[in-house]
Amino acid sequence: MKIAVIGATGTVGKAVVAQLASRHEIIEVGNRSGQYQVDMTDIRSVEALFGKIGKVDAVVSTAGKLHFGPLQELTPEKFGIGLRDKLMGQINLALVAQHHLNDGGSITLTSGILSDEPILQGVNASTVNAALDGFVRAAAIELKRGIRINVVSPTVLEESLASYGPFFYGFQAAPASRVAQAYSRSVEGAQTGRVYKVWQ
Repeated sequence: MKIAVIGATGTVGKAVVAQLASRHEIIEVGNRSGQYQVDMTDIRSVEALFGKIGKVDAVVSTAGKLHFGPLQELTPEKFGIGLRDKLMGQINLALVAQHHLNDGGSITLTSGILSDEPILQGVNASTVNAALDGFVRAAAIELKRGIRINVVSPTVLEESLASYGPFFYGFQAAPASRVAQAYSRSVEGAQTGRVYKVWQ
């Protein structure tokens, strides 16, 4: 298969590429690096990306920014970080990708454990992740031509504990290599509308 991985140079993205590269042709896409660049928050940039790479069999997104901070200090601007980037950025990808996938292709997005297990200072993340899970379940029943869509919901990564560990005391971390297996299951499997939780 020809697979576009958006966020390919990040921690999860690198693990996904490593998981799939031996079996498929991988197109690595980043914000500022990779074979191609895209700004997910700008749908014209997303359309331009697919204009360059052409038809693909699968699209995987491991990208998206969130805001962490106390509820009392949240502003619409701070809350908008997650809404614009991780939520609408990935939705933009899905909306455009559906028209550039081969029949029977797949889209895999990324949410996270905070949709089910909120933490202090994680209101933006919980909201965005829950919205992504809902989008995928709803989109799955409308996609045409046998196109599938799923979302991977990982726990905190072992590789990210140095940065995010204080937010996730009591959570069992997972290595990126284990998380990458869920993306493989989504891309190479047959299910649609699934939330693959890498923490149960």
